[in-house]
Amino acid sequence: MQRLALFIGALVVTLALAFSFLAASLMANYLERSTERQVRTTLIEQGFSWTTVRVDGLIVNLAGPAPSEGARFNALKAIKALVNGGRIRDSITIVVPDDLYAPKFSLEMLRNGDGISLIGLIPEATGRQFVLDSIDGIDDETTVTDMLETTDYPEPEGWKAAVDFALDSLKSLPRSKISVVPQEVTITAITDSQDEKLEIEGMLSDNRPEPVALNMHISAPRPVITPFSLRLIKDASGTRFDSCSADSDAARSRILASARRAGFDGLAECTVGLGVPTPRWGEAVETAIGAITALGGGSLTFSDADITLVAPENTAQVDFDRIIHAFEQSLPDVFSVHAVLPPKPAVEGAVAALETPELSATKSPEGLVQLRGRLRTERSKTAIHNFALAQFGSDNLHDTTRIDESLPDGWPLRVLAGIEALAKLHNGILLVQPNMLELRGISDRPEARTEVTQILSEKLGDASQFKIDITYQDSLNRQVILPTPQECVDRINAIFAENKIEFAPSSTRIEGGAFQVVERIAIAMADCIEVAMEIGGHTDSQGREAMNLTLSQARAEAVLDALLSLEVLTTHLSAKGYGESQPVADNGTEEGRAANRRIEFKLVGVTDPADQGDATEADTLAQDADEEGTDPDIEHDPDHDADSDAEMVEVDGPSDNTEEDLGDDMTSEEEAENTDGQD
Repeated sequence: MQRLALFIGALVVTLALAFSFLAASLMANYLERSTERQVRTTLIEQGFSWTTVRVDGLIVNLAGPAPSEGARFNALKAIKALVNGGRIRDSITIVVPDDLYAPKFSLEMLRNGDGISLIGLIPEATGRQFVLDSIDGIDDETTVTDMLETTDYPEPEGWKAAVDFALDSLKSLPRSKISVVPQEVTITAITDSQDEKLEIEGMLSDNRPEPVALNMHISAPRPVITPFSLRLIKDASGTRFDSCSADSDAARSRILASARRAGFDGLAECTVGLGVPTPRWGEAVETAIGAITALGGGSLTFSDADITLVAPENTAQVDFDRIIHAFEQSLPDVFSVHAVLPPKPAVEGAVAALETPELSATKSPEGLVQLRGRLRTERSKTAIHNFALAQFGSDNLHDTTRIDESLPDGWPLRVLAGIEALAKLHNGILLVQPNMLELRGISDRPEARTEVTQILSEKLGDASQFKIDITYQDSLNRQVILPTPQECVDRINAIFAENKIEFAPSSTRIEGGAFQVVERIAIAMADCIEVAMEIGGHTDSQGREAMNLTLSQARAEAVLDALLSLEVLTTHLSAKGYGESQPVADNGTEEGRAANRRIEFKLVGVTDPADQGDATEADTLAQDADEEGTDPDIEHDPDHDADSDAEMVEVDGPSDNTEEDLGDDMTSEEEAENTDGQD
């Protein structure tokens, strides 16, 4: 009978435990689902439907592709209004706008004798190896220079047929240039005779697939020129060619005529051959020589579709910008211009002018910023313009950038990184090029060079090339205008004077309006992160003293954690609980108890000026005593020590050291032990 009773008792306990566990699990699941539903509803209502939410216990995990950094920040802010920031795990990624658009695929094959060069961007589905294998069977002695790049995008319509046709055609054209874009193939070749030319043209026309357009430029006999180049110089010695190439007799005549208008009066070897990057080569060279004439001199270099133009040193910046802008607007789309204005002789005390690059930004000592050059798309231009406004202010920015869709991938990121780095300088010049980023200037902080290096290394990658030349000038150091430690503390406590961090009785949670107060404190601490401060937690006198001390410590630490969740550097912050020991109001009233439940900031490691004066006087007395061989304590006034101690206690808070105060504390504690209410 006794065993049966024990068995029944054990069974009841087991069932109770199982039921408790099941109930707790169901409640936890309910809370998770409720939180997840509330968060997801809020995000959708506020337009953040791209987010995904997963709640795991108390942790809220956020993910998804944010269209911008601003959208990510606003989504996090919306969630922080519902849950504590310390419970949020941010896995949101930023979608790079340029990644939303498919690239322009192209394949260029240049065959000259026993060498073949491959240049272009092709889909991974086509495959570099497929192209190499197709060429491999042409000739065992043929060398292939592979400069192909691949990207993971689907093949556009008509691409595969155009590539197959171009590879087959290359086998019959030992001296040729074949360019492939979706649904179109352009073949430029040279043959040994007119009969062979007609035969090749007929063969290509017969083999052309139906969806592919064919452009043929077959000639005989002409050399293949690679790279297709031209160099002209106009200086004090006159105008001359270092090299000259043309794709036709008409283009050759056009180029020489424009050169004579620029001052050329000699005989030029201008070779007519194959390999021109565009049929509008003659037009482009004529336009470029016109720009050299307008500038009054300089050098002009063509290498296929890349143009480098160097202006005379004495060219005015406004004239340079105007002429280069008109020149770029007149060129065929295929060409890319690198225009350079050499620096003028250095002026003492000024930052040397840099060469004008594809994009440059100049920040003057007054904070005025001029942004010039080219950007890839309207979307990236808008984003970069807004970013520069945020860095330098709308009244300080002058933006004259232009759109150039031929710029390389990653160009917006390079420009954004450069602008962020330039903002760290007092004044300077930024130069952004496809393979180099250069920043020169003067800083007003010794750590600016390190910060710039970190920004460029992180944003551009360790393998990217960049040069910095930053000079620190102590006279420009802005530390003199930073708030003093006392001003930092007063600024924060002024926020508390307007809105307290309210805690419910026995609670350490910071939420709702209280968290908004913490957000204001985080903003106020932006230029006070190096100031050592203590976050003091205080309670009223209800409850046991030991419990109140523990509660006040937890509340102070809760504020510290909340600041940390807002990405405030808390290295110089500490949290300390004082319990009920430092009231500022009467604990006998509800209003007084509410005032005593508070958070206060105060400086750490700062001595009161009165103490510093006393210490100085004591040091003087000690020095005099050493000189006279007497004991300084004999000369020191003990009453002065008492005053100093009293002043030091007053700095830290109200004193509880008198017998009367101790009696009040004991009475309060005895009353608290007989009270059921807890703080």
